Amino acid sequence: MHRPAAAIACIAAALAAQDPMQKPPPELGTVAWQRDLDAALGAKGTKPLFVLFQEIPGCSTCTGFGKDVLSHPLLAAAIETAFVPVAVRNNADGAEKAVCERFREPAWNNPVVRFLDRKGKDLLPRQDGVFDAHGIAVRMAGALEAAKTPVPGFLAIARDESDPAMKTTLLTMHCFWEGEAVLGALDGVVRTRSVFVGGAEGVEVTFLPARLSPEALVAAAQTKSCKPVDAKTPVTDAPAKDQQHALRGTPFAELDLSPMQRTKVHAAITLGEDPLRWLTPAQAARAALPRK
Repeated sequence: MHRPAAAIACIAAALAAQDPMQKPPPELGTVAWQRDLDAALGAKGTKPLFVLFQEIPGCSTCTGFGKDVLSHPLLAAAIETAFVPVAVRNNADGAEKAVCERFREPAWNNPVVRFLDRKGKDLLPRQDGVFDAHGIAVRMAGALEAAKTPVPGFLAIARDESDPAMKTTLLTMHCFWEGEAVLGALDGVVRTRSVFVGGAEGVEVTFLPARLSPEALVAAAQTKSCKPVDAKTPVTDAPAKDQQHALRGTPFAELDLSPMQRTKVHAAITLGEDPLRWLTPAQAARAALPRK
């Protein structure tokens, strides 16, 4: 018996509505999730679990979390490579409802991320209301540290460049190519920009005072013949060809890097260090491919 096209379409829509996980919904972002928590806990390996309790379909907070956090390129890569990602609907029946009850997660709730070891124990205390990229990145790094697992460089970048507590300062030097490298390599420096300061070559440095105080930054800069500048000195951008100059002509220049990634990769290339530590696995693989 042939069914009318309209009837077939209605049946397909009904089936899709019964299983909202059939097609990745916006609440889950771009991460490739596992669905069976117990299978993930019992699988071979030592990676901690990133367990997302999420309302699907969800409210604007849930969809915003999927868009702004779970689709963040560096965070999504860290979730998939440093953790075992498991998604649990908190508004479903059956096995998922049983998991929520086991972990005392409320039904129809905003997103909650739990970081578990392979015994199902929390690596960090449960925390509500963490819906921003910086907050999740901080907790991801903390969970890895609690699990005695190294924090990937690209996750550290996602954490640091999403930190709202930044400051900016100016320094002059004999060559802003070198200045961007030696200053960009400092822990706590988020990004650099080549500039002309009153006619001299300089670098605008954006940094995190909690990690690198202004006094420590100036002291480190002075060991490299860099000098602080009066804030009232006129500043103009250096030409585009002088921004992160060492990236030019390399495979790294073709990658879609965040501003902090560009700063750290540029510094590593200039100083003869390993730039791959700042890249996601996918970025590193692309950088290693022969250029066309």
